[in-house]
Amino acid sequence: MKTIQEWIKEYPLINELVATKEVFWSNPKYEPFQENGDYLPFNEKDIKDAEERLKRFAPYIAKVFPETRNLNGIIESPIVPIPAMQKKLSNMYKHPLEGTFLLKCDNDLPISGSIKARGGIYEVLKHAETLALKHGLLTVNDDYSILASEKFSNFFSQYSIAVGSTGNLGLSIGIMSAKLGFKVTVHMSADAKKWKKDLLKSKGVTVIEYTGDYGEAVKEGRKQAYSNPNCYFIDDENSHDLFLGYAVAASRLKQQLEDLNVIVDENHPLFVYLPCGVGGGPGGVAYGLKLIYQNCVHCFFAEPTHSPSMLLGLMTGLHDKVTVQDFGIDNITSADGLAVGRPSGFVGPIIESLLSGSYTVSDNGLFELLSTLADTENIHLEPSALAGVIGPVKLWNEKQGKEYLKNHNLKDKMKNSLHLMWATGGSMVPKEIMHEYYKKGVTLSL
Repeated sequence: MKTIQEWIKEYPLINELVATKEVFWSNPKYEPFQENGDYLPFNEKDIKDAEERLKRFAPYIAKVFPETRNLNGIIESPIVPIPAMQKKLSNMYKHPLEGTFLLKCDNDLPISGSIKARGGIYEVLKHAETLALKHGLLTVNDDYSILASEKFSNFFSQYSIAVGSTGNLGLSIGIMSAKLGFKVTVHMSADAKKWKKDLLKSKGVTVIEYTGDYGEAVKEGRKQAYSNPNCYFIDDENSHDLFLGYAVAASRLKQQLEDLNVIVDENHPLFVYLPCGVGGGPGGVAYGLKLIYQNCVHCFFAEPTHSPSMLLGLMTGLHDKVTVQDFGIDNITSADGLAVGRPSGFVGPIIESLLSGSYTVSDNGLFELLSTLADTENIHLEPSALAGVIGPVKLWNEKQGKEYLKNHNLKDKMKNSLHLMWATGGSMVPKEIMHEYYKKGVTLSL
């Protein structure tokens, strides 16, 4: 309805986005949390239900994925302190970064090595449970390890699962679906890495490749799936189940922080920085955290400068009615998991009053952070996973970041603050490719 210039006049920051510059945006629609507010589509009971379902499947997971046995079939990642990285960032940006820096290592999640293992695997398991219960093959009181039998594999082989993906969601859904016995098809965008496609194919997954971006892969995947009554399409843009699977992370994080004797309250604020693509993963995590910590947690989304789809959707209020291409932004980025031109129309309206803000980071910045984290902490992430690591620097250094701290009476509490960067993927990246990423980061840092 408006020209680009009219949008820029209303929201001057869009001019910086169009120029693919790094920006920080403080969300003007952010409001104090209201428990049981009408704007909340899910409650703690819904998330608890998802968590209980994952517990029912734990014996099966432990049986078919040996790498999960140390946690008895629970798919979870550790939290690690990164003080050397904190010190390095303080020196690099010549600004003391107060508080405690922690990394949530979803890059080490078993099975598919990314945050997508949470939502993607959960939705596949829920679908499998629904089918098995409906046909009288399973009860919720059974030992779910029985699903590892030929009987169930033959049963699930009658059904198909499909998804559109830039890579990591396809890995989690493809690996889990194939293990259960489903026929599975992953529709992958042009920016999806070859090694991810090859890995899926090695698991017996059908991979359909597209010359277009994520939006095209989802559109075509949805169309093909809906023509088959036995095919279940996992819709990253609109799925309630994916969202709830991600939200389970919040209650687990609470327990992990308590185990570390970390306090989160009004005087010990928690800041969480989440790489964002279509929005389901970070949206679900942020939603779960707000239910638990309410006004003591401050969540920020991080996107590539060439793919700021969620930021544009939130800023304009158009959500999925706008794409980065509408503003002449190319959606081409090395952060393949975040290469999304159109944000989720389901997640945006849910999160718009809960999200503290968003920022963008350049591809070169991601590679520099990648090599720096490797050098300081010996932690190796894929480029997109580094988007959250620069968050505290943005919060302290950018004008709108400083205003956010001032407006919410946080400046005097920063010495006691906790900064949690969500590392969304990396452990599955082949060593030779990770080495190339590292070398690029070192070169850019010189």
